[in-house]
Amino acid sequence: MTTTGPDPHVDVRTLPDALRLRSEKQPDETAYVFLRNGEEPHESLTYRELHEAARLRAAEFAAAGLSGGNAVLLYPSGLEFVRTLLGCMYGRVAGAPAQVPRRRDEVLRLRRIADDAGTSTVLTTAEVVRELRERFGDLPALAGLTLLATDATAHDPAVPDGDYGTPTPPAPADTALLQYTSGSTGDPKGVVVSHANFLANVVETDELWPSEPHGTVVNWLPLFHDMGMLFGVVLPLWAGVPSYLMAPDAFIRRPARWLEAIARFRGTHAAAPSFAYELCARAAAEGRTGGVGDLSSWRVAANGAEPVRWGTIRSFTDAFAPYGFDSRAMCPGYGLAENTLKATGTRQDRAPGVLWLSAEALRDGVAEPVGESAEGSVPVVSSGGTVARTRVRIVDPVTRQDLAEGRVGEIWVSGPCVAGGYLGRPEASEHTFRARLAQDDGSGATHLRTGDLGFLYGGELHVTGRLKDVIIRKGRNHYPQDIELSVERAAPGLHPNCAAAFACDDGDRERLVVVVEADGRVLNSVGLEGLCRRVGDAVREAHRITPDDVLVVRRGMLPKTSSGKVQRRACKKRYEDGELRAMTAPAAGHAGGEE
Repeated sequence: MTTTGPDPHVDVRTLPDALRLRSEKQPDETAYVFLRNGEEPHESLTYRELHEAARLRAAEFAAAGLSGGNAVLLYPSGLEFVRTLLGCMYGRVAGAPAQVPRRRDEVLRLRRIADDAGTSTVLTTAEVVRELRERFGDLPALAGLTLLATDATAHDPAVPDGDYGTPTPPAPADTALLQYTSGSTGDPKGVVVSHANFLANVVETDELWPSEPHGTVVNWLPLFHDMGMLFGVVLPLWAGVPSYLMAPDAFIRRPARWLEAIARFRGTHAAAPSFAYELCARAAAEGRTGGVGDLSSWRVAANGAEPVRWGTIRSFTDAFAPYGFDSRAMCPGYGLAENTLKATGTRQDRAPGVLWLSAEALRDGVAEPVGESAEGSVPVVSSGGTVARTRVRIVDPVTRQDLAEGRVGEIWVSGPCVAGGYLGRPEASEHTFRARLAQDDGSGATHLRTGDLGFLYGGELHVTGRLKDVIIRKGRNHYPQDIELSVERAAPGLHPNCAAAFACDDGDRERLVVVVEADGRVLNSVGLEGLCRRVGDAVREAHRITPDDVLVVRRGMLPKTSSGKVQRRACKKRYEDGELRAMTAPAAGHAGGEE
């Protein structure tokens, strides 16, 4: 594939091609900077240094017999992940990024990823190797895994500087990455992402949100996660702009660090899930963002969630307009690992769009605009449109028929960013990645079934929820994220993404269960029984259904993805298995049912 990327006269077909070009055209320009504690520059890489480091690692991987195989990438946020990711791509090693385990169950997930990828090789740092052996060395899950510290490999003095041989370059169809999904239930599935997928997605992303002129990326998202990797590593490399990276914990502990870095380094592009913008808005409301500085350089604040919340957009833009933040910089989008990442997005030269819809009609699967002032109206934020060859359509998940504009159905995606399938899962791959419409026109076109629900309006995608998570009562659809938002607003001090709503079948009927996290400040304010009562009242008033069970757990107990999204199905399984320890029983008198 010939692109119009870094140089229109050069055939750039893979990300390694782009790095080689950068190392020739901009050898001494800064490519990546890691911020210690999210504040001070600690380590940096130029394009030349990254190119040489990646070539060295590729040669080492080839010598170890890893070329053409798979390996788990187990790195904390930092530049060694960047060196190794590119080294794997240079050396034709399909990397499977994973989270560094902090708990015993995360070690089991690491082992499941390695087993699914068919490898015993784990590439990591010397510090991680030491911590794993000290904390989890007794676990059988680590037995048989070969932990290789890529940062501890000494340069061979017998090899002339920079003379690492010329590894066979990867082809566009070769596997670049195994992106493991969050694994909300069962074993994690590895999405097979090719070099062509990677390049197509980053080209589309740069077309939607151009990095030039004078672009700078600031990223706190974990680099093993698809959004963090694409925005923090791949996009800046493709566009030839510097990327400032910080550890996720630095942001979580003090969200203002992210904004301070954007102001200090004149960041133009940054991405995060909706909850991150909510944390920043709350920090501003509590007076914890006084030192943020000038945010007028920020051109693209990509906001990815299913769905994006209008209240969060409004509170964030209101809070940071005095700091120079332009509301048109807020760019809601939609993406998923199975499409490499981005599928749709709002262009940076317009304010985010929102439709105020009839809640009653939406429960029946119809988007009926009624206006913000109408009783019972709910906001649904636009996730923008597609660019280049990516296409989105809304399909009835049962009949596989196209649905008209304004009708809610499953989101299907097609185009060059759609990955090849799930590693070693032919049946699941056929169902998810090669879906066909009932009214097949004979073209043989296939589509990615996302499992997400939404509708098209004015040519733009609006996401309403997950197909498998919808709660159906008396023929009406209730979206769990709407119930969860009502729960978050039930008591002061509850945090974003603090609740999970789901239905459980007890053999006689479906029961609505709400699990909510709370800390000591909330409980001291309203009491355990009072919180249960407030949650039940809030859900009943907003949605005309009453939870059958409200379970209050301590903060940190809800299972979440690496990007902070609640894993409802994992929470449901833990609830059904009795693994969620309640801080209190549901308040007396809260029998479930509809009004």
